[in-house]
Amino acid sequence: MRWKLVLGAAAPAGALASAAVALAAGFTPGSAGLGDPYFPLGGNGGYDVQHYGLTLAYAPSANRLVGTAVISAKATQALSRFDLDLRGFAITKLDVDGAAATYARNGQELAVTPASGLAAGKTFTVTVGYEGTPTVVTDPDLSIEGWVPTDDGAVSVGEPQGSPGWYPCNDNPQDKATYDFSVTVPQGLTAMANGVLVSNASSGGSTTWTWREADPMATYLSTVDIGRFDLTTSSIDGIPSYVAVDPQLAKGQVLSKLPAIIRFYSSIYGPYPFSAVGAIVDSAKNLGYSLETQTKPLFPYVPDEATLAHEQSHMWFGDSATLGRWPDIWLHEGFATWSEWIWSEHTGQKSAAQYFKQLYSTPASNTAFWNPPPGDPGDAAHLFDGTIYDRGGLTLEALREKIGDDATFFRIMRDEAQQNRFGTVTTPGFVAIAERDSGLDLGKFFQAWLFAPGKPTDW
Repeated sequence: MRWKLVLGAAAPAGALASAAVALAAGFTPGSAGLGDPYFPLGGNGGYDVQHYGLTLAYAPSANRLVGTAVISAKATQALSRFDLDLRGFAITKLDVDGAAATYARNGQELAVTPASGLAAGKTFTVTVGYEGTPTVVTDPDLSIEGWVPTDDGAVSVGEPQGSPGWYPCNDNPQDKATYDFSVTVPQGLTAMANGVLVSNASSGGSTTWTWREADPMATYLSTVDIGRFDLTTSSIDGIPSYVAVDPQLAKGQVLSKLPAIIRFYSSIYGPYPFSAVGAIVDSAKNLGYSLETQTKPLFPYVPDEATLAHEQSHMWFGDSATLGRWPDIWLHEGFATWSEWIWSEHTGQKSAAQYFKQLYSTPASNTAFWNPPPGDPGDAAHLFDGTIYDRGGLTLEALREKIGDDATFFRIMRDEAQQNRFGTVTTPGFVAIAERDSGLDLGKFFQAWLFAPGKPTDW
């Protein structure tokens, strides 16, 4: 496909000539992707985002979003050009450090050529104005994400590639940033987002909700959720808590267990990692799944206790300690599945060992249960297969039983969360922590449980 070159608003006549000068001076384009095995064009090279400032206005009746994204980033190479990820929308403004830039579009790639090259190490600001109908993204497993309309507003979910459906970004979990959200909606609606509520103010039939996420966050964990909510604000051990429930749904008494869940996971995995906690329960009939959006997991229905525990455990495993490449998704979902089991054990219900015994009794002939192995989903279509969750959780309980000492096992889990706080994780990194803390050679164990097809029988 040919690239379409567009001049930014009020672009200087010499913009293209300036780009040529930048190239001649040793500045080069950043890559159009970061080479993830499943989503190779997710993210972009040549820079690291420090902060997103998102100013949004949404009209639910027209499903129209008007946005301005102010992106602060640092160049990691001498840049003649860099890409952002954005799906759809008309671009109404594009500046770099206050000077109009040129841009080209190809699929989700928004290639930006600043008026002059950006030196390596330079901090720069990109301002993108955009408007239109947000994109609903269909994933390889046929689930949907992006900006999804609801009866009275919209939900936004980003795992693994939906965030460019509502704002321009560097859409790869390796590039975490802080966020500010300012969201204007018709009066009577609430706009939820990540982090702490800064303010809300009404004027002229609209209300603007301002939220701040001051802790590093991967793009796919960002969210804005708009609708009618009963919003309860409180605190859990000094941490602001925001629980929003769609009044169309049952009151959801299970949410009263949120403080106990947070305290329990804090006791075994280390301190709660973020400056806010909570949940969003919105009637999103077309969504079909919950998501661990940072600080406030999103539920399209009132969750049961296991689902609530699962999503809250992701604050440690997935949100704070985040995969660096999508094939390592078991480091999120296997850990959250096992966390469901240990919460059940903690509350006097079925123990993690009982879950293991029940699930491990699944016969080897049930290949759909045992494959693909959780450490190697195979492709993006199998990223969220049941085995990633169940066999991933079984891997951790099998490790607990192999080590034979709960103190050591829980030290491994805590170290995985705390030593990677606000960073990225890999399977080899977890194996190294497990071997260091246990003093065992676990190569055969992890090969059997994470990578060998079929039911593990010898480890």
